[in-house]
Amino acid sequence: MLKQIFINTNTKQWLNLEQFPGTKIMPLAKPVSQGSIHRLQMAAGTVIPIHSHPCDEYVYVLKGTIETGGRQCEQGSFWFTPANTQNGLHKAITDVELLTLRLGAMGVFEEIEM
Repeated sequence: MLKQIFINTNTKQWLNLEQFPGTKIMPLAKPVSQGSIHRLQMAAGTVIPIHSHPCDEYVYVLKGTIETGGRQCEQGSFWFTPANTQNGLHKAITDVELLTLRLGAMGVFEEIEM
């Protein structure tokens, strides 16, 4: 029989994302093959360049203020980016924490030149 799985995110370890100094990730679940649900922290001033993913991505701002796609998003904001769509530039205005759901493989990170 299947059972519920619980994760205490207060004690789970954050992992540094070396590709983007000032960012940390906490994987939570894999809802679909190669997909992910995770928390992401960005220190104020951190920038993730414009890029795309080969999957749909849903993002909810848990705390802080982030600028993305030319819009300022604060705690409680939510955005959806369809697969293969320009995503970002993400700039943390304050320390930020996001909850992200990806419905498939993230793909290889490739910055989009503007």
